[in-house]
Amino acid sequence: MLGGMSSATLAAMTIKARVRAGRLVVDEPTTLPEGTELELLPLDPGDWLDDADRAALHAALAQSEADVAAGRLVDAADVLKGLRSR
Repeated sequence: MLGGMSSATLAAMTIKARVRAGRLVVDEPTTLPEGTELELLPLDPGDWLDDADRAALHAALAQSEADVAAGRLVDAADVLKGLRSR
């Protein structure tokens, strides 16, 4: 627990800040305990992939493209029907 609050509570919390004169300014009330440390992330950071994750994503996309080209497809309705019958 961090300052008496669970990490799940902190993870679901959104705090907005703006940059003014090179400083982060938060102008929202909060119930966080005094001294609570926060990690702020940009609202639109792009993606969080490192080089290895990006390479794995591109490999998976290439494999998927190859499956489509080879006709190795399964209709979504058939997949859902099979899941419902379990």
